[in-house]
Amino acid sequence: MTVSTLPLNDGNQVPWIAFGTGTALFRKDAEDAIRLALDNGFTHLDGAQVYGNENTLGNGIVASGKSRSELFITTKLGQLQPGATPKSALQESLRQLKVDYVDLYLVHQANNHVGKLKEVWKGMEEAQKAGLTKSIGVSNFTADHLKTILEIATIPPAVNQVEAHPYVWQALQPNLAIHDQYKIVTSSYGGLSPIFRGKGGPLDPVIEQIRTRLEKTRGAPVSDGQVLNKWLQQKGVLVVTTSSKAERIREYLDTQNVPELTVEEIALIDTTGGKLHKRYFPGNWPSE
Repeated sequence: MTVSTLPLNDGNQVPWIAFGTGTALFRKDAEDAIRLALDNGFTHLDGAQVYGNENTLGNGIVASGKSRSELFITTKLGQLQPGATPKSALQESLRQLKVDYVDLYLVHQANNHVGKLKEVWKGMEEAQKAGLTKSIGVSNFTADHLKTILEIATIPPAVNQVEAHPYVWQALQPNLAIHDQYKIVTSSYGGLSPIFRGKGGPLDPVIEQIRTRLEKTRGAPVSDGQVLNKWLQQKGVLVVTTSSKAERIREYLDTQNVPELTVEEIALIDTTGGKLHKRYFPGNWPSE
């Protein structure tokens, strides 16, 4: 299955859905999970220094036999050690990942670099100019964090990866306004939280209603997860997800073959999601 792509503001393209090695694989051996994801159609792998599994992510890539050119690899800058720079930290990640470059390098948490965000962003630009990464971006950045680095950026972030689903969409509006202005792609983690972590919320009947309609239109099964992922995809969001099951992995990738939600259905998810503000990863976001 060919995975469709999203355009980045630096001229590169990114597959719209990525297999994440955080949450469930945090500090665990990721080799088998990566092989499963690649064998079942994923091409975009999302890692991070803080996940503590870049080495086994790299092992999974090697074991899969996939060529580097077939893959899109993301990693994220953790807390800098004394004397380290974003460039030197990425060089260590590349050694762990067993590749010569990554496609996307993100500053994982603004809170790891208090008072040094501008300096860190300059270091990210240096890493890109050195050819160690094709694109650079950020993760868990608020609108204020973005404004801080945009004051000095010669290369704006290509991506901002945040918790994104209907229960936080309203709260993300200040972010999304800046994303739109600078053509920064919004990347979502925790996008399926309303159905996996938040059952019983106001979205439940709406998702079921839309799922039933899509299934009838398609003439084939559609899952709740596909409804939410389709909502994200139609908003131009890069989805980061994960699973240990081949069937679920294929289901996520099959989302692009699900019929599109109508304008009315998207609006219904937006307004219903706006009735509840709920973060499922509050530690990643400054207190509101």
